[in-house]
Amino acid sequence: MAGLIPQGFIDDLLARTDVVEVVGERVQLKKAGKSYVGLCPFHQENSPSFNVIPDKQFYHCFGCGASGSALKFLMEFDRLPFPEAVEQLASRLALEVPREGGNQSPHERRERQRREQAREEGVNLLEAAADFYRQRLTEPAAQPAREYLEGRGLSREVMRDFGIGFAPQGWEHLKHHLSKLGVSEEVQIEYGLLIHHEESGRRYDRFRDRVMFPIRDWKGRTIAFGGRVMGDAKPKYLNSPETPVFHKGRELYGLYEAREANRKLERMLIVEGYMDVVALAQYGIRNACATLGTATSEEHLKRLYRLVDEVVFCFDGDKAGRQAARRALETVLDVMIDGRQARFLFLPEGEDPDSLVRSEGQEAFEKRVTCASGLSEFLFEQAAEGRDLKRMEQLERFVTQALEWISRVPEGVLRSLLLKELERRSGLERERLDAMLVERAAARDAQQARLRQHQQLRQSHSAAPAGNRLEGGSLNEPQGGDWSSLDAMADAGFGEQDAEGWQPEDWAPPPEAGGASGGRSRPAAASHGAARKTSPRHSVSMLTRLLHLLVHEPQLVAELPASDEWIEGAGEPADSEDVRLLVEVVRLLKAGQYRSPQVLLAHFLGTAQGPRLEQLAARELLIPREVRSEELKGLVEHCQHQLARTSPEAEYQALLAKEKQGEKLSAEEKQRLMALLMQLATRR
Repeated sequence: MAGLIPQGFIDDLLARTDVVEVVGERVQLKKAGKSYVGLCPFHQENSPSFNVIPDKQFYHCFGCGASGSALKFLMEFDRLPFPEAVEQLASRLALEVPREGGNQSPHERRERQRREQAREEGVNLLEAAADFYRQRLTEPAAQPAREYLEGRGLSREVMRDFGIGFAPQGWEHLKHHLSKLGVSEEVQIEYGLLIHHEESGRRYDRFRDRVMFPIRDWKGRTIAFGGRVMGDAKPKYLNSPETPVFHKGRELYGLYEAREANRKLERMLIVEGYMDVVALAQYGIRNACATLGTATSEEHLKRLYRLVDEVVFCFDGDKAGRQAARRALETVLDVMIDGRQARFLFLPEGEDPDSLVRSEGQEAFEKRVTCASGLSEFLFEQAAEGRDLKRMEQLERFVTQALEWISRVPEGVLRSLLLKELERRSGLERERLDAMLVERAAARDAQQARLRQHQQLRQSHSAAPAGNRLEGGSLNEPQGGDWSSLDAMADAGFGEQDAEGWQPEDWAPPPEAGGASGGRSRPAAASHGAARKTSPRHSVSMLTRLLHLLVHEPQLVAELPASDEWIEGAGEPADSEDVRLLVEVVRLLKAGQYRSPQVLLAHFLGTAQGPRLEQLAARELLIPREVRSEELKGLVEHCQHQLARTSPEAEYQALLAKEKQGEKLSAEEKQRLMALLMQLATRR
């Protein structure tokens, strides 16, 4: 039997867990003073009597009397046994649940004790490091750091509130300090304070000669650091890596300080960097926070909306800032339940919150925040950007984009108001817009169902025994399924977007119509059934689908293979226009200079390929964002399978078999056979 879970671990787990976060994922909560209220999940009620109190990490229902900690809530709501509830809470923090006694071997017990000891050291380690950095800021060697901070207008009070410190020059100052306190180097490495150089075996301080900003969790405990250089060295900002207690996709710098400064927060401002948060605080604006080197995530927003009803995104006014705002818009739509607000503030070009608040002061900056664009205003502005709404085709694109975004807003008053405004702007009747939303939801559900089936087929393909695989790597036809193989499925356009997202000229013409090379009709073995056989639909070419994905999601290039050989498996000649275009697009994206569709299109402006990419960029990508990566992987995998079928060895064997069967090879085939023989001999 498994051993008991140590009480010390349970106490530490509850201390690290935010009960509002756990309950808020299962119950819709609304802030009310210092607590949160909602309808009790344990009994039927019409008015909220269920309270969650963050300060006490406790929930209580005044109607039925249910109460307890986050652990008890999981046990009651999810009907989990105690050990499973502990496991679930621990998994949120990437912790392994220790056990006492049980059937563990001596080695397992020693290993568990070692991990517990390391974790216990880690609890105090980061705070000890923060104290070290703060102390170093007062020493003579930190004079340049103090001058830098004073030059940015920061008072000692603000530096104290944010715990700002200084990492001195030198390679091992913090390492020696923590070692004297009995902290092992292994633990220092685990918590991101030391770097272990693999080649030399040397271990040295991660942060050196930088102004240090401690990153705190919701209880004020230091969980990581951000360090900023005082000159022009790179990188400008250096953050702690992911550790057992720090996950940058969840944490927000300055959130703890904002809550400490004002327990009745109503609005939070999201800015870009540490200095923006601290500078705004210096001028009395104590409700700002910053993400930690990542885009604002849905998890960030859920955390903020548990504290406040209004979030204001603050961006630079340049093109990059507008693009970042558009990404934030797409993220915030999914969490916009009734009662929440999101607004978008754009600063003058060349300014950031730090410089702007110092030049114009608190009152003027707060007026800018008050006048920031509302979500509805920004949504329709972005949907209309670059489009002449007096032209029918451009108006159709505007409506399509606006509906795509509105469909992501949860059912409620906001969604209804957005549809009413779209009705006014487009001239379409509300009934037609509602019908289009229903069609879009059905198409998205069908798309996700196809992709789930696609993923299941890929998983069964990789897991099947070798004896069940056909030549070429495909599976025997599944019992009761319509698909004979992964390749047949991909040839048939499985998982692609609906036809309505494409124009007729994007579809490859049927072979009998004398279409260009590269357009492949769907094989009969890959049909969806009788309906498909009576009204066949020809798949979008592999290259078109790949280009469409990369134009809309340039960051997906990071998931492509290192070599571009797989493109040869797309089924088109190497010198075809689309092959050359795809190779060039992949090359540019891998170079790291084209991270947005607009910049990529600008590179091809005035070239023969420019209109082709503009056409793809203008057409909506109907694949849901959360599965676009999986779609790309499927397309690349298909190309790789096709390439394997036409590898030099396969081609050589095919020609050899033809000759053995008594067929006469042409002069070109004989020449090709000799060339392949030499190529294979060289490889061996």
